[in-house]
Parts: sequence; structure tokens; C-alpha cells
Amino acid sequence: MRIAYTMTEGRGELDPLLHDLAQAAIARGLRVAGIVQVNSDRPGCARCDMDAVVLPDGPVIRISQSLGREARGCRLDAEGLETAVAATQARLADGVDLLIVNKFGKQEAAGRGFRPVIAAALESGADVLLGVNGINLDALRDFTGDAAVALPPDPDALLAWMPVRA
Repeated sequence: MRIAYTMTEGRGELDPLLHDLAQAAIARGLRVAGIVQVNSDRPGCARCDMDAVVLPDGPVIRISQSLGREARGCRLDAEGLETAVAATQARLADGVDLLIVNKFGKQEAAGRGFRPVIAAALESGADVLLGVNGINLDALRDFTGDAAVALPPDPDALLAWMPVRA
């Protein structure tokens, strides 16, 4: 069991990186659980829609809510996120080699969201890879202590860290 995290500089760069990594892990025959995020533009709105793809093969769950054209607040749909959490938790029962969570975010920093799933995956012996941003990095470090290692947002480095199925 290992836990690692990665961060990117640009807005939205982490989502396709982790999506591609999840697909590579599945192609290697790893039993993968978790979520990756797919964003889609919304006509007439500056903010995109956010969907969580539950690994390995769905469902796709909307995790954003429309707050209106001028809204600036948090758009996370907590109910959608909790639906994704429950779907991921159910996948752990099938056995998992790798848990990928696209973002250790505000909910996780507050002790909710994917925290229990991350703990359960580690307890089961699975490796865990998390995306995080600078705002929630200290909360992630508080949660994991010295256990989590930082990985560069480089596909080759992330692939080299991935477990190998026995």
C-alpha cells in the first residue's frame, strides 16, 4: 500500500492527465477504482460542467451545479459527489489494485467526501493516487502524515509509480 499525490500548474490540466493515467492502468490489467473528472463547456456560461467518471467503466455523475451566469461561488454539487463516493466505495468490495481520486478537495479537507474511501483502500492494501491543488495541500498532508509522496505531473513518472499486477 502506497499513497501519492500530484499537482499541476494550469487550470484543468490535472483532469486529462489522471483520466489518461486511469486508462493506462486499466490497459495494464490493474483493478482500478475511483473517479476522474471530465469537464464540458456550457454555452453562454464562463464555467464548465463537471462530471465524475466512476472507474473503471462508469457511471458518469454530474458533480457541478449551475449557479447562474455571474456566480463566483463553489459550484460543487455535494449530493453528486456523495453519489460518486458511494459508487466508488462499492467498487472496493471487488478488490482494487489502484484507487485514483481526481481531487483531494474542499470536502476531503473538511473530513468528508472521499476520505473514508481513501482510508478503506489503503487498509485493503491498494495503492492510492490523488490529485490536489495548493489550497488543500496542507489538509492532505495533515490527513496522510508522512505517508503521501509527491509525484511530478508527468505521465512517465506517474506510470512508473503505478503498481504492477502480480
